Amino acid sequence: MAAATNQRPIIIKRIKRGGGGGHHGGAWKVAYADFVTAMMAFFLLMWLINTTNPEQRRGIAEFFAPASVSRVSSGAGGLLEGTSFAEEGVRHGHSAPVAPSSEPQYTSNATDQNNADTSTAPGGEQSPNQDSLTRARTLRENAEFSRAEIAIRQAMADMPDVAELSRNVIVEQTPEGLRIQIIDQEGRSMFSPGDAQPNDRARRLLVAISGVIAQLPNRITISGHTDGAAPGGRYASNFELSAARANEARRILAAQGIPAERIYQVAGRADSEPLFNDDPTQPGNRRIAITLLREAPPLPAGHRL
Repeated sequence: MAAATNQRPIIIKRIKRGGGGGHHGGAWKVAYADFVTAMMAFFLLMWLINTTNPEQRRGIAEFFAPASVSRVSSGAGGLLEGTSFAEEGVRHGHSAPVAPSSEPQYTSNATDQNNADTSTAPGGEQSPNQDSLTRARTLRENAEFSRAEIAIRQAMADMPDVAELSRNVIVEQTPEGLRIQIIDQEGRSMFSPGDAQPNDRARRLLVAISGVIAQLPNRITISGHTDGAAPGGRYASNFELSAARANEARRILAAQGIPAERIYQVAGRADSEPLFNDDPTQPGNRRIAITLLREAPPLPAGHRL
């Protein structure tokens, strides 16, 4: 009995654990990271909307759209292979819309094409965004024109009956665009004296050049030039003769598939813009000039004509 009385009682302690300690888990971190990512994407979207123009927003949308639903092709086939040199945003591989006039414009003077207005900042200078787009457009056009010049030389080299006439063709880039001139040389003329119809040499050259022109989207101007001698024949002045020759060149390009809406201007310059200023009677002053115009810069928002 004494042993039983001295034995200590056995106490069982039961502890109920609560739901605390959840903050030591990692599930909340995943949810918080998703929330922060969504907020970052939202504010990035707001920033893009406020700093881009409608054309750039359409380009960004096309970039992220699936290939099967993209509404704009990434480039053109043929000569240029869809290459773009844009510095910012996403640029389409086409030129500015052609003027709505369905008939080419004929002139008989030396008036130059008016330059389109560009977007300007309040201080009268180009805005940074417009300036960047202008530089990107210029780089792209210069690259396209360089490839076109090479293609024209190659097209003439590939045609034995035209290769010998390569010295009658001058191709150069100007502020207006890519200018292709078919000039007379001593003993190798492109037109008969006082006649608007191009001879066989000029026709072969125009056909060879039109194959390259057809692969570019740029608008086209065609101008006729004469030397300082009196025209003779049935034309009363060199303006009339040069305008008629330019129009004949237009007809040949049209017969080779150049759309009429791409012809921006057909002009007769007479002897007002000689290639050789020191000798107005030099044969090289008699020529046809075909210019692929540069893309006109977009008008600023709110611009009124």
